[in-house]
Amino acid sequence: MSNSYLAKLKQWAKALKRNLYVLYLACRDPRVPWYGKLAAVCVAAYAFSPIDLIPDFIPVLGYVDDLILVPLGVALALRLIPRPIIEEYRRVAEERSQQRKPVNWFTGALFILLWIALGIWLIRVFFGLFA
Repeated sequence: MSNSYLAKLKQWAKALKRNLYVLYLACRDPRVPWYGKLAAVCVAAYAFSPIDLIPDFIPVLGYVDDLILVPLGVALALRLIPRPIIEEYRRVAEERSQQRKPVNWFTGALFILLWIALGIWLIRVFFGLFA
């Protein structure tokens, strides 16, 4: 892997992180249409959640959400929010770039509950086959 490719990849990751923070800020603005807010909230909540829909320990698929779903969600949400608002929050994000990123504990807890429910269901199905 060449240094220029690695540098471009790092730059892309920083831009994605910055855009996620912009979405987090924009979804609270009353000037943003409801569908833009919905997309921004969903993408920001998922990206900032400590729990992934597809756990990273699953080979290949574990990184699909990080490499494909999150960037596509960010791109969609950015298109649904008016450009002047995005530019305004890009400036705000630059000013606040030294602070910690927000963590959405509610969404994290929701994903934990979903994984527990799935685990319980799988155990019941598994033991139901042998009963």
